[in-house]
Amino acid sequence: MASLLVIGGSGFFGKSFLDSFQRGLLRPWSIDKVLILSRHATDLLTSHPELLSGAIELIDVDITTVDFLPFADYVVHAAASTDASRYLSHNEEEKKNIIMGILNYCQLATRFHKDSMIVFTSSGAVYGYQPEYVKYLTEDMAFGDIENLDEVKKSYAYAKRDAESAIQKLGQAGLNVSIARCFSFIGKYLPRDQHFAIGNFIADGLTGRDINVKADRKVYRSYMYADDLVKWLMTLADNANPKCPIYNVASDEEVEIKELADIVANIFNVRIKSSENSTKHIDRYIPSVKKADNELGLRNGYELKKSILMSINKPFV
Repeated sequence: MASLLVIGGSGFFGKSFLDSFQRGLLRPWSIDKVLILSRHATDLLTSHPELLSGAIELIDVDITTVDFLPFADYVVHAAASTDASRYLSHNEEEKKNIIMGILNYCQLATRFHKDSMIVFTSSGAVYGYQPEYVKYLTEDMAFGDIENLDEVKKSYAYAKRDAESAIQKLGQAGLNVSIARCFSFIGKYLPRDQHFAIGNFIADGLTGRDINVKADRKVYRSYMYADDLVKWLMTLADNANPKCPIYNVASDEEVEIKELADIVANIFNVRIKSSENSTKHIDRYIPSVKKADNELGLRNGYELKKSILMSINKPFV
């Protein structure tokens, strides 16, 4: 049997792992114990008791300052705020937290996780701005310009680039590591009151409100369902090695944001409110997932509409 440690495990990623564990989806990796480490891990006792059991340990610590880590066979490092408002109001603080968190972890990993299989959750933001002529972002492409990203993504992208470099150095030291460049997701535990468009659309639909599309341009995104996210991250951890392989973790099924709103509106039978595009600029954030397919046999198991229905516990017909 094996143990799994999720660092930064009280957010969407951590809750998705706990949900998968409770439904037996981690059995292929023989996981019989899950450790959730974050500054407020024990908040889950009151906020999400349905995700907990005797096989789960909640650890309240700050990864930026802690000086001890429990051993685990598998480690998923997912410690970073994804709340866009934090990167607007506390820009440098959030960037510093990501970098300090990964640097402190790397020091601890050489002591406590020498025999672990480690995956670091980076972001597609490291690629920088995706030019309109680039259909898919691939793992081997050169990093682009970060300064052209939206303001909320700049510090996040710079910090994730620095974090990737630190993880690669762990590999050079002989540890088994891998990097997951994560994109956009959907699932039962995705926040519905932050900057995630699909989460906000679902929140509107659930309350019977008109769906408000605020984009002033054509925006293209793709969404991976939470169960696929967990499967992919565990597979990347299983294939971690000192060479530090890097994979995009995402769906490549692109959807324009107004088309996405239309799908959600039809599910809930509500209307859409949107303005005309005021610019010809196109905002693309679409990855290639061919490398994960070709090398690891990973594919997405859920198309978009089914993912939305599963996220709101409605049957797929």
